[in-house]
Amino acid sequence: MPNLPQALGFMTALEPVFTGPTFATCIRLVAGWILCPARRTITGVYPFADPTRGRCVEIYHHFFRSAAWLQRELFACWTQYLVRRLCASTKTLLLAIDDTTHKKTGRQVDGARVCRDAVRSTTSETVFCWALQYVPLCLVYSPPWGGEPLSIPLNIRLNRKARDGEAPVTLLDHAEAMLRELAEWLPDHDFRLVADGAYAPLAGRLLPRVTLVSRLRADAALYELPAPRKPGARGRSRLKGVRLPKPSELAKKIPSSRHDWRLAQTCERGELRKRLLYARPVIWAHVSKKPILLIISRDWEGKEADDFFFSTDVSAIPELTVSDFADRWSVEDTFRNVKQYLGAEQPQSWKGIGPERAGAFSYLVYGAVWLARIEREGRKTATIQREWYEEKNCVSFLDALADTRQRLWRERIKAMSSSRADHEIIQNLLVNALAWAA
Repeated sequence: MPNLPQALGFMTALEPVFTGPTFATCIRLVAGWILCPARRTITGVYPFADPTRGRCVEIYHHFFRSAAWLQRELFACWTQYLVRRLCASTKTLLLAIDDTTHKKTGRQVDGARVCRDAVRSTTSETVFCWALQYVPLCLVYSPPWGGEPLSIPLNIRLNRKARDGEAPVTLLDHAEAMLRELAEWLPDHDFRLVADGAYAPLAGRLLPRVTLVSRLRADAALYELPAPRKPGARGRSRLKGVRLPKPSELAKKIPSSRHDWRLAQTCERGELRKRLLYARPVIWAHVSKKPILLIISRDWEGKEADDFFFSTDVSAIPELTVSDFADRWSVEDTFRNVKQYLGAEQPQSWKGIGPERAGAFSYLVYGAVWLARIEREGRKTATIQREWYEEKNCVSFLDALADTRQRLWRERIKAMSSSRADHEIIQNLLVNALAWAA
């Protein structure tokens, strides 16, 4: 096994998942993936993962295509370590879930399917693409430097097209399966899950120790809670009460001057805002037979349209619920960073479980970069400064990536510079890295 880079020392927590040689390959791949300045194909990562060419490039293809390790066990070890390091004293973890597509070319990519392209689609036109559709489950974490929260992946599933004779597995099925796995991995924690309206039907599923916060349709069919059953009444108990107006109509019928609206302060993506909030328990029969808490959020200045949310915890604090849903946007930042800065769509893996593993591995690398930067916070170390960002006090993913690259390059150059004869080798390595930079 190669010497473990100090910047990635925490990756020893993943060692039980692999054999000795495969773990060595994993460490090299993570370092190479971070250092690679060009396309993240396997052959593109290889020169930076193994600069001395100590192992054949086929070993790195084999790591994704057929090596003896399980993705579920990998993310179980990663999740347990991450939560111990970042949220050991937190009883309830804030989670976010969504789906994204990794665009591919070629009909022979295993697991690829025709998917809706959320980026190019509009309300009047739906655009489709050939892609791998991933469903990541992320931990929403407030970093020590403040600002917007981070979404660090804890688990991920590939949504495959059902084969002949197989029952289709939906995005909701993947979400439920991952939440059940998470409850098994973290038996001492409860979970508060934020998701967009597509995952609202999860409210009707029996999820272990999970409170769901999601968006409510403006035209949802809502009902009052059923009246208490009278003693001696015959027949079954009522499941719902009187039909209520649609949320959009209900919001118009409640004047802003009424005491039902409450002025509150929310923290949305790191910024404090004033909101008028209205909350009441209702029944959304189409989704769940159990009561949910309807929350209408109104802009204090009246410039924005009303937002409609719900929580499966009827005793939830409305301003906290609105803040949690706003923090859901951090998962969109994760998708952008993983694709744009870590080249998650670029690995040229085609057969078997290779494409699924390669895409999932990029999310693991993303979490490793953030964890390396978080563990560095608070130490008396130099940080990357820009003259034109003198007042900048938050860390972007590019800052974290550059910081981790600096540390890896310093360690690698120091290890290779034992004699003057190595100077030319180091010089060639750096020149080639610059030459291939995208």
